[in-house]
Amino acid sequence: GVNSKPDLAALERVYQTRQAAKLLQAGVTLADPARIDIRGKLNVGKDVEIDVGCVFEGDVTLADGVKIGPYCVLKNTSVESGAHIAAFTHTENAKIGAQAKVGPYARLRPGAELAEEAHIGNFVEIKNSQIGKDSKVNHLSYVGDATVGAHVNIGAGTITCNYDGANKYQTIIEDDVFVGSDTQLVAPVTIGKGATIAAGSTITKNAPAEQLTFCRAKDQKSIPNWKRPVKK
Repeated sequence: GVNSKPDLAALERVYQTRQAAKLLQAGVTLADPARIDIRGKLNVGKDVEIDVGCVFEGDVTLADGVKIGPYCVLKNTSVESGAHIAAFTHTENAKIGAQAKVGPYARLRPGAELAEEAHIGNFVEIKNSQIGKDSKVNHLSYVGDATVGAHVNIGAGTITCNYDGANKYQTIIEDDVFVGSDTQLVAPVTIGKGATIAAGSTITKNAPAEQLTFCRAKDQKSIPNWKRPVKK
Protein backbone atom coordinates (compact mmCIF):
# COMPACT_ATOMS: atom_id res chain seq x y z
CA GLY A 1 0.00 0.00 0.00
CA VAL A 2 0.85 3.68 -0.11
CA ASN A 3 1.61 5.00 3.36
CA SER A 4 3.80 8.03 2.69
CA LYS A 5 4.73 10.63 0.12
CA PRO A 6 7.86 8.64 -0.86
CA ASP A 7 5.65 5.59 -1.45
CA LEU A 8 3.30 7.64 -3.62
CA ALA A 9 6.17 9.13 -5.62
CA ALA A 10 7.71 5.70 -6.20
CA LEU A 11 4.38 4.29 -7.36
CA GLU A 12 3.89 7.24 -9.71
CA ARG A 13 7.31 6.53 -11.26
CA VAL A 14 6.30 2.93 -11.86
CA TYR A 15 3.14 4.10 -13.60
CA GLN A 16 4.97 6.66 -15.74
CA THR A 17 7.60 4.08 -16.70
CA ARG A 18 4.86 1.78 -17.95
CA GLN A 19 3.25 4.62 -19.89
CA ALA A 20 6.58 5.43 -21.53
CA ALA A 21 7.08 1.77 -22.45
CA LYS A 22 3.69 1.72 -24.20
CA LEU A 23 4.66 4.78 -26.22
CA LEU A 24 7.95 3.21 -27.26
CA GLN A 25 6.15 0.05 -28.32
CA ALA A 26 3.80 2.21 -30.40
CA GLY A 27 6.79 3.63 -32.28
CA VAL A 28 7.18 6.95 -30.48
CA THR A 29 10.71 8.32 -30.15
CA LEU A 30 11.32 9.44 -26.55
CA ALA A 31 14.54 11.35 -25.90
CA ASP A 32 14.51 9.98 -22.35
CA PRO A 33 11.72 7.59 -21.28
CA ALA A 34 12.39 8.50 -17.64
CA ARG A 35 11.53 12.16 -18.22
CA ILE A 36 7.95 12.27 -19.45
CA ASP A 37 4.72 12.66 -17.47
CA ILE A 38 1.33 11.57 -18.79
CA ARG A 39 -1.45 12.84 -16.54
CA GLY A 40 -4.43 11.79 -18.60
CA LYS A 41 -4.80 10.21 -22.04
CA LEU A 42 -2.17 10.59 -24.76
CA ASN A 43 -3.11 9.41 -28.26
CA VAL A 44 -0.25 9.17 -30.75
CA GLY A 45 0.14 8.56 -34.47
CA LYS A 46 3.18 7.30 -36.36
CA ASP A 47 6.71 8.72 -36.12
CA VAL A 48 5.98 11.02 -33.20
CA GLU A 49 9.00 12.49 -31.37
CA ILE A 50 8.90 13.76 -27.78
CA ASP A 51 11.87 15.45 -26.13
CA VAL A 52 12.68 15.48 -22.41
CA GLY A 53 10.60 17.00 -19.63
CA CYS A 54 7.23 17.12 -21.39
CA VAL A 55 3.94 16.93 -19.48
CA PHE A 56 0.65 15.84 -21.06
CA GLU A 57 -2.57 16.56 -19.15
CA GLY A 58 -6.17 15.67 -19.91
CA ASP A 59 -6.89 14.43 -23.43
CA VAL A 60 -4.00 15.06 -25.84
CA THR A 61 -3.69 13.84 -29.44
CA LEU A 62 -0.46 13.91 -31.44
CA ALA A 63 -0.97 12.94 -35.08
CA ASP A 64 1.61 11.42 -37.44
CA GLY A 65 5.00 13.07 -37.58
CA VAL A 66 4.45 15.52 -34.72
CA LYS A 67 7.57 16.72 -32.91
CA ILE A 68 7.41 18.06 -29.35
CA GLY A 69 10.44 19.95 -28.04
CA PRO A 70 11.76 19.84 -24.47
CA TYR A 71 9.79 20.97 -21.43
CA CYS A 72 6.44 21.54 -23.11
CA VAL A 73 3.12 21.27 -21.29
CA LEU A 74 0.10 20.25 -23.38
CA LYS A 75 -3.37 20.06 -21.82
CA ASN A 76 -6.50 18.97 -23.70
CA THR A 77 -4.81 19.76 -27.00
CA SER A 78 -4.91 18.21 -30.47
CA VAL A 79 -1.89 18.50 -32.75
CA GLU A 80 -2.31 17.59 -36.41
CA SER A 81 0.21 15.81 -38.62
CA GLY A 82 3.67 17.25 -39.11
CA ALA A 83 3.31 20.08 -36.62
CA HIS A 84 6.33 21.10 -34.56
CA ILE A 85 6.03 22.38 -30.99
CA ALA A 86 9.27 23.98 -29.78
CA ALA A 87 10.69 24.12 -26.26
CA PHE A 88 8.84 25.52 -23.24
CA THR A 89 5.51 25.91 -25.01
CA HIS A 90 2.29 25.72 -22.96
CA THR A 91 -1.07 24.88 -24.52
CA GLU A 92 -4.52 24.40 -23.00
CA ASN A 93 -7.77 23.50 -24.79
CA ALA A 94 -6.10 24.32 -28.10
CA LYS A 95 -6.10 22.97 -31.65
CA ILE A 96 -2.93 23.01 -33.74
CA GLY A 97 -3.18 22.39 -37.47
CA ALA A 98 -1.03 20.28 -39.76
CA GLN A 99 2.51 21.50 -40.41
CA ALA A 100 2.06 24.35 -37.94
CA LYS A 101 5.04 25.63 -35.95
CA VAL A 102 4.65 26.81 -32.37
CA GLY A 103 7.24 28.20 -29.97
CA PRO A 104 9.64 28.29 -28.33
CA TYR A 105 8.10 29.93 -25.27
CA ALA A 106 4.63 30.23 -26.78
CA ARG A 107 1.34 30.06 -24.91
CA LEU A 108 -1.91 28.85 -26.44
CA ARG A 109 -4.79 29.51 -24.06
CA PRO A 110 -8.31 28.04 -24.26
CA GLY A 111 -9.97 28.55 -27.61
CA ALA A 112 -6.76 28.97 -29.59
CA GLU A 113 -7.10 27.33 -33.01
CA LEU A 114 -4.28 27.29 -35.55
CA ALA A 115 -4.90 26.34 -39.16
CA GLU A 116 -2.37 24.40 -41.20
CA GLU A 117 1.08 25.93 -41.62
CA ALA A 118 0.40 28.70 -39.11
CA HIS A 119 3.44 30.00 -37.21
CA ILE A 120 3.31 31.12 -33.58
CA GLY A 121 6.70 32.25 -32.31
CA ASN A 122 8.51 33.09 -29.10
CA PHE A 123 6.70 34.97 -26.33
CA VAL A 124 3.41 35.00 -28.21
CA GLU A 125 0.09 34.42 -26.44
CA ILE A 126 -3.06 33.36 -28.30
CA LYS A 127 -6.44 33.25 -26.52
CA ASN A 128 -9.87 32.38 -27.91
CA SER A 129 -8.72 33.15 -31.45
CA GLN A 130 -8.52 31.49 -34.84
CA ILE A 131 -5.30 31.89 -36.80
CA GLY A 132 -5.68 31.18 -40.52
CA LYS A 133 -3.61 29.10 -42.92
CA ASP A 134 0.02 30.19 -43.35
CA SER A 135 -0.46 33.16 -41.03
CA LYS A 136 2.41 34.22 -38.79
CA VAL A 137 2.59 35.76 -35.34
CA ASN A 138 6.27 35.28 -34.69
CA HIS A 139 7.38 37.60 -31.90
CA LEU A 140 6.24 39.13 -28.63
CA SER A 141 2.54 39.55 -29.39
CA TYR A 142 -0.88 39.02 -27.83
CA VAL A 143 -3.86 37.96 -29.93
CA GLY A 144 -7.08 37.56 -27.95
CA ASP A 145 -10.72 37.23 -29.01
CA ALA A 146 -9.73 37.55 -32.66
CA THR A 147 -10.29 35.97 -36.05
CA VAL A 148 -7.20 36.08 -38.25
CA GLY A 149 -7.47 35.10 -41.90
CA ALA A 150 -5.01 33.31 -44.17
CA HIS A 151 -1.56 34.56 -45.20
CA VAL A 152 -1.51 37.26 -42.53
CA ASN A 153 1.72 38.60 -41.04
CA ILE A 154 1.51 40.14 -37.58
CA GLY A 155 4.64 42.05 -36.61
CA ALA A 156 6.53 41.97 -33.33
CA GLY A 157 4.88 43.62 -30.36
CA THR A 158 1.37 43.67 -31.80
CA ILE A 159 -1.53 43.56 -29.35
CA THR A 160 -5.25 43.12 -29.87
CA CYS A 161 -6.65 45.39 -27.17
CA ASN A 162 -9.69 43.26 -26.46
CA TYR A 163 -10.52 44.34 -22.90
CA ASP A 164 -11.61 47.78 -21.71
CA GLY A 165 -11.48 46.89 -18.04
CA ALA A 166 -15.04 45.56 -17.98
CA ASN A 167 -15.95 43.87 -21.27
CA LYS A 168 -14.17 42.05 -24.09
CA TYR A 169 -14.49 42.73 -27.81
CA GLN A 170 -13.61 41.05 -31.11
CA THR A 171 -10.88 41.87 -33.61
CA ILE A 172 -11.21 40.67 -37.21
CA ILE A 173 -8.13 40.56 -39.43
CA GLU A 174 -8.98 39.43 -42.95
CA ASP A 175 -6.79 37.52 -45.45
CA ASP A 176 -3.43 38.85 -46.70
CA VAL A 177 -3.12 41.59 -44.09
CA PHE A 178 0.30 42.89 -43.01
CA VAL A 179 0.46 44.39 -39.53
CA GLY A 180 3.62 46.32 -38.72
CA SER A 181 5.50 46.02 -35.44
CA ASP A 182 4.40 47.69 -32.20
CA THR A 183 0.78 48.05 -33.29
CA GLN A 184 -2.30 48.16 -31.08
CA LEU A 185 -5.62 47.07 -32.55
CA VAL A 186 -8.32 48.44 -30.26
CA ALA A 187 -11.37 46.19 -30.47
CA PRO A 188 -13.98 46.07 -31.79
CA VAL A 189 -12.19 46.62 -35.07
CA THR A 190 -11.88 45.03 -38.53
CA ILE A 191 -8.79 45.10 -40.74
CA GLY A 192 -9.87 44.61 -44.36
CA LYS A 193 -8.42 42.09 -46.80
CA GLY A 194 -4.96 42.96 -48.07
CA ALA A 195 -4.60 45.99 -45.81
CA THR A 196 -1.24 47.13 -44.45
CA ILE A 197 -1.00 48.66 -40.98
CA ALA A 198 2.07 50.85 -40.46
CA ALA A 199 4.37 50.10 -37.54
CA GLY A 200 3.65 51.94 -34.31
CA SER A 201 -0.02 52.59 -35.07
CA THR A 202 -2.90 52.54 -32.63
CA ILE A 203 -5.91 51.53 -34.72
CA THR A 204 -9.31 52.43 -33.28
CA LYS A 205 -11.36 52.45 -36.51
CA ASN A 206 -11.88 49.85 -39.23
CA ALA A 207 -9.02 49.78 -41.75
CA PRO A 208 -10.13 49.51 -45.40
CA ALA A 209 -9.00 46.67 -47.65
CA GLU A 210 -5.94 47.05 -49.88
CA GLN A 211 -4.88 50.34 -48.29
CA LEU A 212 -2.09 51.51 -46.00
CA THR A 213 -3.47 52.71 -42.68
CA PHE A 214 -1.36 54.50 -40.10
CA CYS A 215 -1.84 56.58 -36.98
CA ARG A 216 0.65 59.03 -35.50
CA ALA A 217 -0.02 60.94 -32.28
CA LYS A 218 1.01 64.60 -32.36
CA ASP A 219 0.24 65.51 -28.79
CA GLN A 220 -0.84 64.03 -25.46
CA LYS A 221 -4.21 64.83 -23.97
CA SER A 222 -5.89 64.11 -20.64
CA ILE A 223 -9.65 63.93 -20.17
CA PRO A 224 -10.96 65.22 -16.83
CA ASN A 225 -13.79 63.44 -15.01
CA TRP A 226 -13.37 60.31 -17.15
CA LYS A 227 -14.60 57.08 -15.57
CA ARG A 228 -13.88 53.49 -16.42
CA PRO A 229 -16.74 51.49 -18.00
CA VAL A 230 -18.78 49.08 -15.90
CA LYS A 231 -19.76 45.53 -16.74
CA LYS A 232 -22.94 45.10 -18.73
